[in-house]
Amino acid sequence: MFYRRKIILALIELVGGEVEKLRFQKLLFLYAMRKSQPEYDFVPYKFGCYSYSAKADMNAMVRKGILDESENQYTLPVNGSHIANVRPDDRSLLHQVIADYGYMSKNSLIKHTYLNFPFYAINSTIAEDVLPGELFDRVKNAKPTDSGTALFTIGYEGISLETYLQKLIKNNIKLLIDVRKNPLSMKFGFSKSLLTRYCNSLNIEYLHIPEVGIVSEKRKNLVKQADYDELFAEYTNTTLKETLETQVQIGKLLEKHNRVALTCFESEPCQCHRTHLAKSICALPSFSYPVIHI
Repeated sequence: MFYRRKIILALIELVGGEVEKLRFQKLLFLYAMRKSQPEYDFVPYKFGCYSYSAKADMNAMVRKGILDESENQYTLPVNGSHIANVRPDDRSLLHQVIADYGYMSKNSLIKHTYLNFPFYAINSTIAEDVLPGELFDRVKNAKPTDSGTALFTIGYEGISLETYLQKLIKNNIKLLIDVRKNPLSMKFGFSKSLLTRYCNSLNIEYLHIPEVGIVSEKRKNLVKQADYDELFAEYTNTTLKETLETQVQIGKLLEKHNRVALTCFESEPCQCHRTHLAKSICALPSFSYPVIHI
């Protein structure tokens, strides 16, 4: 079993073997906020902090019979010693979190997280009710406000889905353009269908433009930067020259949405074709906006 799932089971055990779904997300979040390298990251969702990855793991454990699920809660089907299966430091931290917050009601946990971590409440549909008056200013002030037109690029290598989505949110991205030839990934959340769903749930539009991608066969055996440079020289002289109309379309989408990001896999811009695509778009006669790698 993945270690991160053991954390989930241990947390549920410590709150008595059953937990409301929303309350669980808050408790897991408060645990994660105390760790330098948490098992799960979170995004600001419609009820505050939320981890799609944790939800996916919960679903997997329900399918395997490790957890029981009803409409509003999760339950451990049998008594066990899940807390004994986590590392001592994590065990101690889980005990601390439950001691500090385990007695709180769902509504109290929501208010606590909104007050202390207002960024995670910016998409909440209930934040203004939970934090009336001046308290709600904390949430309003946490909302990204940058609105200047800019073309961004982003890769998802080495980061979680939630960290990736956080980057989009913090840069106020309105449209994500997937420039992979084949938008499939073994990494959770980054195949086209799931990425579309998760972006849309955060009010970010998703668009796949495969014609500006590079086929996977050409990406094999890339070791040195020189290998990448050779590939991108070919890409510049072929694909980019053949897709000028598509690049003009991207430019028009930028003028419409103001904050647009091109996405692919590689974390390093110098090892991804999105950088060269962005340079080509920059060279269009009507383009006069900054390009920002995030």
